[in-house]
Amino acid sequence: MTVVVKNDSIQIERLELGPFGTNTYILICQKTGDSVIVDAPGEADKVLKRLEGTHPKYILMTHSHMDHVGALADLKSTLKVPLAAHSADAESLPVKPEQFLKDGDVVSFGEVQLNVLYTPGHTPGSLCFLTGNNLISGDTIFPGGPGKTWSPADFKQIVESLKTKIFILPDETEVFPGHGDSTILKKERQNFEMFSAKPHDPNLCGDVVWLSS
Repeated sequence: MTVVVKNDSIQIERLELGPFGTNTYILICQKTGDSVIVDAPGEADKVLKRLEGTHPKYILMTHSHMDHVGALADLKSTLKVPLAAHSADAESLPVKPEQFLKDGDVVSFGEVQLNVLYTPGHTPGSLCFLTGNNLISGDTIFPGGPGKTWSPADFKQIVESLKTKIFILPDETEVFPGHGDSTILKKERQNFEMFSAKPHDPNLCGDVVWLSS
């Protein structure tokens, strides 16, 4: 467990869990102790232990890929809190969501508000969650590139999501992805601008790296 954000309003912790080392984020309101879980890749016992002393309110899903949902059924049955995801990914989840999120929604817990950004491309229902200058990005953006895509149309869609939803955020926004370490948005925007200035194969997709693809 790593505390990645701590201030008077919120604490955000990252746990790398499951067979793929996928990130779970636990967000805790410092004023009330209310908490939410973002993604559920595995090892539910570790998540439940960390939630002790808090008041869980939601399980939020960035998307439905199997490396993000391994502990979802266990967490849902134990915590008995609403599961929220985008409707386009709902059919792929092992547990049916009670709440469907869309772009512009706000998820509140304690005195914290999470703004919902709809960022399709990696999956049809990919979401990011923004509070202050902290972005939980799922597999939409990583240090050095976007999430993996499986067709040129998907790649164009994820680039459009980044241009219209992510790269318009302040330079100092810290990005917490679904795998690995965080990055600063200014750096990622600059790398994308260098990528965009070069010609590319119109069939480009897959694991794209801004500076070498």
